[in-house]
Amino acid sequence: MTHLNPDDVKKLYTQLPGKYQEARKRYGRPLTLTEKILTAHLDRWPEGAQTPVRGETYTFLRPDRVAMQDATAQMALLQFMQAQIKTVAVPTTVHCDHLIQARVGAEKDMEQALTENKEVYDFLSSASAKHGIGFWKPGAGIIHQVVLENYAVPGMMMIGTDSHTPNAGGLGMIAIGVGGADAVDVMVGEPWGVRWPKVIGVHLKGKLNGWTSPKDVILKLAGILTVAGGTGAIIEYFGPGTESISCTGKATITNMGAELGATTSVFPFDDRMAKYLSATERKEIAELAQQHKQYLTADPEVEKDPKSFYDQIVEIDLDTLEPYVVGPHTPDLARPVSELAAEVKAKGYPDNLRFALIGSCTNSSYEDMSRAANVAKQAKDKGIKAQIGFLITPGSEQIYQTIGRDGQLGLLESIGGTVLANACGPCIGQWKREDITPGETNSIITSFNRNFQKRNDGNAETLAFIGSPEIVTAFALSGSLSFNPMKDTLETTDGKQVKLDPPTAPELPEKGFISEDSGYVAPAKDGSNISVKVDPNSDRLQLLEPFKAWDGKDYTDLPVLLRALGKCTTDHISPAGTWLKYRGHLDKISNNMFIGAINSYTKEAGTGLDVLDGKTKSFPEVARHYKAEGLGWIVVGDQNYGEGSSREHAAMSPRFLGCKAVVVRSFARIHETNLKKQGLLAFTFANPADYDKIQEKDRVSIVGLAQLAPGKNVEMQIKHEDGRVDKVELKHTMTPEQIEWFKAGSALNVIKAQRES
Repeated sequence: MTHLNPDDVKKLYTQLPGKYQEARKRYGRPLTLTEKILTAHLDRWPEGAQTPVRGETYTFLRPDRVAMQDATAQMALLQFMQAQIKTVAVPTTVHCDHLIQARVGAEKDMEQALTENKEVYDFLSSASAKHGIGFWKPGAGIIHQVVLENYAVPGMMMIGTDSHTPNAGGLGMIAIGVGGADAVDVMVGEPWGVRWPKVIGVHLKGKLNGWTSPKDVILKLAGILTVAGGTGAIIEYFGPGTESISCTGKATITNMGAELGATTSVFPFDDRMAKYLSATERKEIAELAQQHKQYLTADPEVEKDPKSFYDQIVEIDLDTLEPYVVGPHTPDLARPVSELAAEVKAKGYPDNLRFALIGSCTNSSYEDMSRAANVAKQAKDKGIKAQIGFLITPGSEQIYQTIGRDGQLGLLESIGGTVLANACGPCIGQWKREDITPGETNSIITSFNRNFQKRNDGNAETLAFIGSPEIVTAFALSGSLSFNPMKDTLETTDGKQVKLDPPTAPELPEKGFISEDSGYVAPAKDGSNISVKVDPNSDRLQLLEPFKAWDGKDYTDLPVLLRALGKCTTDHISPAGTWLKYRGHLDKISNNMFIGAINSYTKEAGTGLDVLDGKTKSFPEVARHYKAEGLGWIVVGDQNYGEGSSREHAAMSPRFLGCKAVVVRSFARIHETNLKKQGLLAFTFANPADYDKIQEKDRVSIVGLAQLAPGKNVEMQIKHEDGRVDKVELKHTMTPEQIEWFKAGSALNVIKAQRES
């Protein structure tokens, strides 16, 4: 059940004509690709409406598959076990890629990880075997690359407990990143709820050439749309330029759609996808997709008149697109490489790079590694080596073995590269650096997807820039952030000045992919005799207790734990890095709650005022004191609160330590849903300026909760230290189902009650 079954694909595809006709009839017009795939997965059409309204209608969908990485799978499986269900209802897999720390190299790092994380791996493998879940062992590869190689199918729908799940959109799949509680809904057989997304059309024309790569498409788009520009929308690519990009190149683009806040991103099915499916032993799927191509692409009328079908249109001419570099600290600070040197000088960024890193789930395909290796070969032939640390992360065991056979790995190593394990590593903070001291300002460049402060190495003063693997490799050879490989030269060992040529490389291996041991373990046919044990004394794993139901009373006189200043991502709320080891232990990991968040009252990170004793403490310490005294609290946030990773710990830790509500100027989609799933109230200010009214020693009351209803604003009363009271209006997006989550204490409590009844 867990491995891809062509019969499942055939079953879906044979239903597409009928579902398309129904959708076309209801809409009364041609359909976008997004609409075709979503309507094909509707659990039911909305009541009282002909069709879902973009950005408004809350709908229920039936995904075909669930994928989880090891850091998020722990909490998801602990929640699934609470539901007391024997096996998962849809094909589900767990991938061990997040817990492997990059220290010295693949072999030793893997040995260390297997020892350090044995307890967690044993839990994940036994829980997977018992509950019908496919298990990918440590070292098998990064979840998104493995999914692309094995499970992604045009026209199908998947949810995954990682924000970069949209990687599979490069193979024409609607793949959406969610929190673990959302995944549990689907795993137990419930439909998955989401607000019907808007659709942003990105028109690609022309053809990539020279140094420009698929990565530059999404880096440019990030500069255009910003980190919040895709919120509540699916990005759908169309136009002749889509066919000039390889399947894995498309996946790079859809992967980083997460950096725009997009629900997901998707490309139309084409011959490049068919070739990739065939190359990865899914020829039967490729043939089925070819037969049903009209349902796996937008209707022809859409491209002819896109303004009539998309909520927003962005035009990108691939013929004139330059290589881009984005950063630091945010993926939407974008500029062409040709403009970077001037900006380095103007803004005082450290010009001497310390490290260049390639790979990650975003850029670890055969084509990516081959283009980087082509640059390395040019350097090797000219006697040039990397001037700085150069780290390589293959995306999967299949990629690692294939580029080892075909020589790309050797070329990258020949210029000074160090090969890391097939895992996330430095991309998610699993990087133990010893070349800098904490607080030391330095510049690095990666081909990763995310570059928030502390993201890669835990050091807030590391300035992380992002480019394509070939651009990053060129920067490794120069060691300078001001280097422009399109015009600048490098010095050889004999003092000559040479210029690199634009890289060329095949998108697929001529001899085919190889993988002697993929690392996949199938679940037991009958898992009833398998026991999943959690040591009560463990500091890595902890069985969950259900959150308590709402007591029916208004929230009164709550202190404000935190008013976050500016960007507050899930990395700020629940940092990863060294904290990843506690992802299966809610009590332990709650000690990192808000330690990266900036307190707007003090401008300091991680600490705030305990209004009960007047002392300044870490936010977890303050929250634990309030909890011990039976006092709930709230958090106030700024714009796009909770952007970034899908980690639901950023919602579960506040819930566990006594948070009652989160009130912000605006939310990132996944985090808002995660808060609701755990029984927390998620509000936005009706007037964003009211954020400024809330002071450090205020007490707030949220009243009228017994009348909480969809579309109905809620009143918050702010009692100031001098006795004045301000009243502000709060908006929310809760549906009737989500209000029941709040009342029951969590979404999982509702599911469990329904099952028991």
